[in-house]
Parts: sequence; structure tokens; C-alpha cells
Amino acid sequence: MDISVYRPGELSAADRAAWTAMQSKAHLHGAPGLANPFLSPEFTLAMGRVRRGVRIAVVREDGEPAAYFPFHRSTAGVGRAVGLGVSDAQGLVHRPGFVWDARELMRACGLAVWEFDHLVEGQEPFEAGASGTFPSPVMDVDQGYETYLGQLRAQSPKFTRTTLAKERKLGRDAGGVRYVHDERDPAALATLMAWKSAQYRRTGRSDRFAHEWITRLVHQLFHTRSEPFAGILSVLYADDKPIAAHFGLRTERVLACWFPAYDPAFSKYSPGLILHLRMAEAAAADGIAYLDLGRGQKEYKDSLKTRELTVSEGWVTRRHPVAVGHRARRAPVRALRNVVLSRPELFEPADRLLKRMGHFRSNR
Repeated sequence: MDISVYRPGELSAADRAAWTAMQSKAHLHGAPGLANPFLSPEFTLAMGRVRRGVRIAVVREDGEPAAYFPFHRSTAGVGRAVGLGVSDAQGLVHRPGFVWDARELMRACGLAVWEFDHLVEGQEPFEAGASGTFPSPVMDVDQGYETYLGQLRAQSPKFTRTTLAKERKLGRDAGGVRYVHDERDPAALATLMAWKSAQYRRTGRSDRFAHEWITRLVHQLFHTRSEPFAGILSVLYADDKPIAAHFGLRTERVLACWFPAYDPAFSKYSPGLILHLRMAEAAAADGIAYLDLGRGQKEYKDSLKTRELTVSEGWVTRRHPVAVGHRARRAPVRALRNVVLSRPELFEPADRLLKRMGHFRSNR
């Protein structure tokens, strides 16, 4: 393999086009996960503008691009997936039939270890280092919205009936409901981010938007628009007032759900669920194959999903003291978190404690 490593700004237009072409054809070659927006060059380039250490390895065979591997590297040689912690799809984007040696790639990238938490399916050389696999629910709309809704009615009749009834009641009570699939007003984005920050604090979670680089990243992607990629802000209005919103990323075939939130004053109408159904309808009309709801067990995801993808977390390591030390620090924390999340008898008390802490913090 001929491997060259670039900073994001050094990537040529030809390489960006080749990378995008690999993504657009991935579903035809049995690797649909590679079409996820978090694996797009646009996401990596945006990350490079807000975080130091972002790099892209370009693998060529016979002078032609065969694969693109975005990663984040520290000065000590610790590697992480680009956007680790906020990215819902990670891995190497490659042409059909490409086979790679994970440790040879890491050596060329100057990495002692590469950590991932949302590795997409079909990345066998990396999967050898996986410590766990997790479901990532999706909403299939490739056969059209009515087909999706029919499947939803069959698998969750009460949920579907109740949600649609709440939408009708919202329209009656609020003087009309309006949905904008691709809202370009920055004020609407600011409203969403304020709702989401309040939700994080209310539930005792870490506020992602308290990190300047995440806020900058979202703004970068909100203003990123090309034929194969865009940041999409979707907003549900009641009487011309925003009551629910979502910001995500789309490629030609995938809408990756990312930051959903709503105005708690309208919670009795389940505006977040109504919003997701409207998103599904608009995405189907745009030719999107599925909405990826992302890793994580949530009741609303279980209600909306049609099936599940699988993502993995873990490490690829070389024989290096830096790799040993990094894994020794990270492995116990990850293992404990996953045990708590997977066992209701542990998760529910922990969740209640976080919410009590959030309530205290919000009322200080």
C-alpha cells in the first residue's frame, strides 16, 4: 500500500471527489454504512477547522485512490476516530474489494493506538480490536413514507395512532402546525441549541454545547452545502412559533439524526415524535434511503425504528507503551458505562440520580 497522510486543508479536489464517489456507490457494493454523513470528507474538513490534530490517510494502489482514513492524532501518537464522542459513524472509506492491514495503516499514520466508538459494519481489520457491539436503530423510507407508516402501524399500532392524534390536537389547540425540512434561519438553530443545552442540564448530562469546538462545528456544518452533503435543520412550528427542531447531516442516501430537542412547554403533544415523522416524510420525498437514529437505547428510537444496524467500539493497537497506557486508562471507564447502560436495574437508578442533580443544578 502507498499511504500518504495529509492535513485536511491539503486534500486535493480530486481526492475529495474520489472519496465522495466511493460513498455514493457504497450501497451497490454491499457496504451501505460507508454512505453515512459522518464518514464524508465534509465532516472531516469541518472537524479540521475546529480541532487540531485532524489528519487524513490516503491509500493508493497503482497510483489510484483506494481508501480514505480520517483520524485525530495527539503528539504522543494516540489516535481517535474523527469527532469521537459526537460522531455516529467511523471507519475507513474504501473502494470495493479493498483489503488492508490495520497495523500497517497505523504505522504509516504514526499511531500507537486508534480508538473508536461507532465503527460501521464491514471493517474487518478494525473489528478485530472491538470490545463490544451495539445496535443503531434506523427508519427505512426507501419505499416511500406511506410504506414506512404502514410498517409502523403494524409493529406499533397504539404508538402510531396516539402520535398522529396528538399532531391533530396540536394543530387544533395551537392554530395550525407547519413543518420546514431545511430551515436556513440561524435564529432557529440558536433556539435548538438553547433547548438542547437546557435538556442536558435538566437531565444531569454534560452540556455538549458548553464546549466551544462543538458549537463551532455545528455552525460550520449548518453552512456546509453541496450536492452530496448538507447540514439539515428541521423545525416544527405551531402558530409560527418553533416548538421542536433537529439538526443532522445528510448524504445522497442517509440522513444522520444528531441533535433533536423541543420546547418542554409543548411536551404533552410529543412534538419530538411528530417532528421525526415529518422528517421521515420529507426525507423519503428527497430520495433518502433511511434515517440513522444513532447508537443508544431510547424509547422513542424503539418506537420509530424499522430495523437496526450494528456499530462497534474498541481499539486497534500496536505493540507500544503508549497504546498499553491509553487502553489501561480508558477500558475500565468504558466497561463500567456499558454495564450500567445495558442493565435496567443499574441504569434506572443512575438516570434518576442524574436527573435529580440536573434539577438541582438548573434551580441554583
